[in-house]
Amino acid sequence: MKNIFLLLVFVLFATSACTFMKVESEDVTTKYRLPRASTEGILYLEKIDRPHEIIAYVTVQTQRIQPVERVLEQMKKEAAQLGGDAITDLQVDATGIWKKLPAQKLFGNAYIDANFKASVVIFNLDSQS
Repeated sequence: MKNIFLLLVFVLFATSACTFMKVESEDVTTKYRLPRASTEGILYLEKIDRPHEIIAYVTVQTQRIQPVERVLEQMKKEAAQLGGDAITDLQVDATGIWKKLPAQKLFGNAYIDANFKASVVIFNLDSQS
């Protein structure tokens, strides 16, 4: 009975471990856009087939085990603050010491933390100049 209790406590702690997400953005335009009230209407597009302009880059640093959907939601929140219409060009890369290890081919995807980076875009409309 004691072993089962200890196992349950361990599983509870392991599944409720704190995770971090550090969100940063870099503006690359001088055009000011009003922030959006919500993420509704902000799209994630792998490829954009209409005229657009990159206004910023968003980076989310987190643990690699985070679901991509959760990372995209954080990116959409940042894109809303920047007045963006969509995020695109999602890239994932290792962080910190993992990038500095000499045997990158050996360790491959063994990194724990990751940087998810995407472009924030606005669509060019006839009414915008």
